Amino acid sequence: MAGEKSEREAAQRVIADNRKALHDYHVLDTWEAGVVLLGTEIKSIREGGVNLRDSYARLENGEVWLLNVHISPYSHRGYAGHEERRQRKLLLHRDEIRKLTGKIAEKGLTLVPLRMYLSKGRVKVALALVKGKQVHDKRETIRRREVDRETRAAVKERHRG
Repeated sequence: MAGEKSEREAAQRVIADNRKALHDYHVLDTWEAGVVLLGTEIKSIREGGVNLRDSYARLENGEVWLLNVHISPYSHRGYAGHEERRQRKLLLHRDEIRKLTGKIAEKGLTLVPLRMYLSKGRVKVALALVKGKQVHDKRETIRRREVDRETRAAVKERHRG
């Protein structure tokens, strides 16, 4: 059927996107990682209180940590709460961490979360290995986007007339 989503797409609900990362970096590779969270954090995430802007991941002692992700306090919390920008552990397989370690050793590569989503009731992060774009690359991306938009508009107008 034309309007049906695949099982995988239906099982995922995007909570937060990091669009700025796609503008500032070239994405080389992506991984899916679980996140270790506290109870009030998961409830706040389900409410949509998360911001991935300026966040990144770092490898320390064979573990991957997500830093600078802002998760707002849960609206119905009692005495229990959480620190909004604490570092959170990411869950990856050992061989994936080993591959990441080798690739990050290359100069100029960074780990950045692209989006956070719910998959089968669990919070997952799409983690990307990225390389920074130069200013002229950013301009080229914007120029290409505008040309594509104008082309689509022209084709649409031609089909109408």
